[in-house]
Amino acid sequence: MSYALREHTADVAVEATAPTLAALFEAVADGLTAASCEAVPGGGERFEFTVSAESREALLFDYLDQLIYERDVRLVLPADHRCAVSGSDGAGGDEGAAWTAEATARGVPLDAVAAREIKAVTYSEMTLERRDGEWYAYVVFDV
Repeated sequence: MSYALREHTADVAVEATAPTLAALFEAVADGLTAASCEAVPGGGERFEFTVSAESREALLFDYLDQLIYERDVRLVLPADHRCAVSGSDGAGGDEGAAWTAEATARGVPLDAVAAREIKAVTYSEMTLERRDGEWYAYVVFDV
């Protein structure tokens, strides 16, 4: 699994690939952490959360949005992401779909790191698809 930060006008984008959907979510989240600071110190306690959505794309958006929310509420930089993704699209495409991400992250206290504020995840140019036998994502964040 890998990610790369991409310049995007006044924003920042994360482009990631991984062999599984869960690993892709983790890679994009690692990219979000990297976009927030130069280096992540050790320490901090792990926290967990679960998000659900009607499609894979909506789940990725909600997962990243929850990480930003956790940062703001807990005053921590989420790092060292672990995620399990489950779900299906149902018989009629995304209608009736149920996708869930059960995740944990290590919360590094914000006062221990010089972090750039990522304001929000956006649907702008979001891509989530299978490419050449692996998962691919491109996500733009508002800074």
